[in-house]
Amino acid sequence: MNISVKEKKAEALARMKELGIFAETIRQFEKDNKISISEPPFGAFYWIEGKDLERVREFERSYNALVFIAIRSYTSIGELDSFLFVSDYYDDWVVERRALKMGEAIAYVYNHDAPECSEIGCICVAPTVAAGLCRTW
Repeated sequence: MNISVKEKKAEALARMKELGIFAETIRQFEKDNKISISEPPFGAFYWIEGKDLERVREFERSYNALVFIAIRSYTSIGELDSFLFVSDYYDDWVVERRALKMGEAIAYVYNHDAPECSEIGCICVAPTVAAGLCRTW
């Protein structure tokens, strides 16, 4: 398709608000294009930097997508970073917004321990005590 970054950003901001993400994190994304990652154990937000930011940008280029938040998880299959994003497929947005209301999100999941196992799929998320997000499934 080729939906503009401006349109994707407006959609991303709406999704961030729907998810109840910390207001300052939303403002930093809106004004300064800062992407944050919610880190365990409390789900507090930190800016994505360095190699992590490079991975986000590579994903965005490869899929013509806009990442608006990431969630780090430590699991039995490795350290995972789930990138929540807005795709270039406008027709999917309505379904994706509905899914968010039920705590489900489409994400690209990067596996630090087995990068070849990284993939796009559906995950479940929940708010944390620090107004961040955690992956629950």
